[in-house]
Amino acid sequence: MTKVSLEGQVAVVTGAARGVGELLARKLSARGAKVALVGLEPDALKQVSDRLHGESGFWHADVTDHEAMAQVAAEVKARFGKVDIVVANAGVANGGPFVESDPAAWRRVIEVNLIGSAVTARAFLPVLMESRGYLLQIASLAAITPAPMMTAYCASKSGVEAYAHSLRAEVGHKGVRVGVGYLSWTDTDMVRGADQDEVMRELRQRLPWPSNKTYPLGPAVDRIVAGIERRSSHVYAQWWLRGMQGVRGYLPGIIGAVGQREMRRFEPRLKGVSTGLVGAGGAADEQRQQGISP
Repeated sequence: MTKVSLEGQVAVVTGAARGVGELLARKLSARGAKVALVGLEPDALKQVSDRLHGESGFWHADVTDHEAMAQVAAEVKARFGKVDIVVANAGVANGGPFVESDPAAWRRVIEVNLIGSAVTARAFLPVLMESRGYLLQIASLAAITPAPMMTAYCASKSGVEAYAHSLRAEVGHKGVRVGVGYLSWTDTDMVRGADQDEVMRELRQRLPWPSNKTYPLGPAVDRIVAGIERRSSHVYAQWWLRGMQGVRGYLPGIIGAVGQREMRRFEPRLKGVSTGLVGAGGAADEQRQQGISP
């Protein structure tokens, strides 16, 4: 597919304070895009914005708050005159056995990753229709394959994948393209936070190659940028993820069988697994819920 120049394009990135969102904002800015950063941590967002090459701005908002996101969309349009690209990247994660999970943390993963993505799209689709723009929904390997100890995250990413594919069919005739981005374990604060739990780290290391590796952030984001330039329907941050699509129908049965063996192995140690939101992004979200300013 023909590349679209990012020069002069206006891109919105949610979850832009760190990790994939931060580096994506930097790379889009380096290619000439004007970037609107959205997230929960205004100080961190300001620091990211100050380091960008071109024109940018930042908005403090919770992606699950429809009124707040609608206001952000209106303000971004007023500031830059249009919106060409929206990357729904904001996300949180937790882990641990479902029956012992923190109900509030479990629900919050669904709210941010799935509901927040839909709220983001609902707020920005009117301006994307004006520009005949592109919405990229960040999903995960977790949308393709189930994983024990990750029920909320897998559910949210499977849901957001299905939602985005459905949306593509709805808005394509209006000139808006919708893509889904897939990432495996990538070197971000979220993954490092999950790895702080010994059991979760060991479980991940026992996954088959190449899904047991942590991949560098830079090449993954380069692939996402290339997908944005092509307005791709599917964007794979690691090369091998494309091949997973062809075998995904077999994975629930395989994981169901192998997972039982692994759960028996780790059963004596499961009581100590943390079930709260992981990483600094998770901490920022928990502070928001408690009414603590980041």
